[in-house]
Amino acid sequence: MTVMRNTLLLWICLFGFSFALTANDDWGKTGHRVTGEIAEAHLTAKAKRAIDKLLNGGSLALISNYADEIKSDTIYRKYSPWHYVNFPFDKTYETHPKSEKGDIIVAINTCISVLKDDSSDRADKVFHLKMLVHLIGDLHQPLHIGLAEDRGGNDFKVQWFDEETNLHVVWDTELIESYKMSYSEMASNRTKLSDAQLEYIQSGTVIDWMNESRELCKNIYSTTKAGDNLSYRYMYAYMDIVRSQLQKGGIRLAVVLNDIFG
Repeated sequence: MTVMRNTLLLWICLFGFSFALTANDDWGKTGHRVTGEIAEAHLTAKAKRAIDKLLNGGSLALISNYADEIKSDTIYRKYSPWHYVNFPFDKTYETHPKSEKGDIIVAINTCISVLKDDSSDRADKVFHLKMLVHLIGDLHQPLHIGLAEDRGGNDFKVQWFDEETNLHVVWDTELIESYKMSYSEMASNRTKLSDAQLEYIQSGTVIDWMNESRELCKNIYSTTKAGDNLSYRYMYAYMDIVRSQLQKGGIRLAVVLNDIFG
């Protein structure tokens, strides 16, 4: 009994450690599911059929956090740089030296290439589809287009309702979870868009969408100081932007998937 009890405690500790590594990454679980749920509503029938076949009927919301869930497995450690890109505010992505380990732009383009390649086997397509769904979400989280010196806001220390945290976690998780809605509630309560607004969001390239997030990141840094105690005022200032970015991420994910699958 003692051996069994010790083994059980070990597994509990390992599970808790793994969860701690992944729980506060990239829009949090709720945010990525919102993006996946919204994307489903904008898929063409042909794309929906192709995705259903690859995922055995699973939804985009269901697989949207896969790229975070594998982070604690060392086999997938090489994909960690795929979630972000960092460069100085006075530089552009095109002019700043690129990381040899890749970045979110390289990652998205890699996923698209694999999915479009008829010679890719099914396992590769499923893996890169799961990664792509997550990465388009990450692209719309402004701190994922951030600064290397503070690791995308991870070393930018602030408080959230008097609790010590960092700016990255505030944007990944706290703003969304403080809204107290499930992912399906947030997705169903998205902003109603005119045809012109929808067309504008669907236009542009991955680089254009990244630059849009970059401008939001600059704004966040201009209004937030290290050590700030962020609370209701911050929520009022930025929650609409968070909801807009989640919606844009879903719409644009559908644009990419419709282009790939039809």
